[in-house]
Amino acid sequence: MLRDIFGNPFRPVTFSPAWRTGTTIALAAQMYESRDFGAMPILADALQDAGCDSDDILSHCRGEGPHARGCWVVDLVLGKG
Repeated sequence: MLRDIFGNPFRPVTFSPAWRTGTTIALAAQMYESRDFGAMPILADALQDAGCDSDDILSHCRGEGPHARGCWVVDLVLGKG
């Protein structure tokens, strides 16, 4: 659960603002508000379509989780912290 919220402190991830598209923001906002993270693999696809090539981000989104509110990828997409 800690990795879901904080990520890997030994491998910081660079997030490009170009990956914040209407689709990625809408998916992240919906998951954040509903606390239902079943769309994480879809978010990975949308990020990839936006040009994201970060294995850490994409594998986190496609991983089993658990995912929770405060997920570092969702927060990056939403521009939180």
